[in-house]
Amino acid sequence: MRIRQLVIAAKERNQLASQICEVFDLEIAFYDPGIIHFGLENVLIPVGNTFIEIVSPIEENTTAERFLNKRSGDGGYMVIIEVDDFVKEKNRILGNNIKIVWEADRNENGVHAQAIHLHPKQVGGAILSLDQMKPKSAWLWAGHEWESHINNTSSNCLVGVHIQSSLPKALMSRWEEALGKKGDPEGLKISLDESYIKFTEELDDRGEGINAFKISVKNKQNILEKAKSLNFLEDGNIFIGGVNFLLE
Repeated sequence: MRIRQLVIAAKERNQLASQICEVFDLEIAFYDPGIIHFGLENVLIPVGNTFIEIVSPIEENTTAERFLNKRSGDGGYMVIIEVDDFVKEKNRILGNNIKIVWEADRNENGVHAQAIHLHPKQVGGAILSLDQMKPKSAWLWAGHEWESHINNTSSNCLVGVHIQSSLPKALMSRWEEALGKKGDPEGLKISLDESYIKFTEELDDRGEGINAFKISVKNKQNILEKAKSLNFLEDGNIFIGGVNFLLE
């Protein structure tokens, strides 16, 4: 079980994608036409074999539009966790009486993709999705040619997400139940394979939600200098799309 994809909801998809790609030397891999089902448009950007997705509402009264209004602008929206046994995890979720608000089961060009979105009011902090691909090397949400768009010149992969709350211990408890994983009560952190989810006190006035992504990079200083030149550096952190990008 690991973080495979982190999602930002934004008013302007293309502008934000361009900014992220410029700072981190990344490339756009895919625009998913199927996401119109949610009244959205999107873009997928590989960070190694993990992904940043940007979604923007193109219809009124979408969940993403309500999110943008609630959090006063762009921000971290969703955490997608890759699991090893989808059926087992789904049964565990149902056994814990956690509501599934959306489910996917798709076969396309030799790839079998399964996913469930959990009720955000039950879990809190962000929309949580549990996904599995067969074969494991695939990631259907990014299309079939995403590997040809990996640019690892500067960035390696996404390794963490930080979620803020006025009650971080209580929020971590709900995520522990949703993930079937015990967290560290001292550090308020749930460790996953090659990644983690950390819970913090509220660090700004935007309320409960994702505060930061952690990204493994090759040269911190070069990226920080580029971000500064583009005016994306705030208090020593890169801040783009309503998200702090913490470097490792």
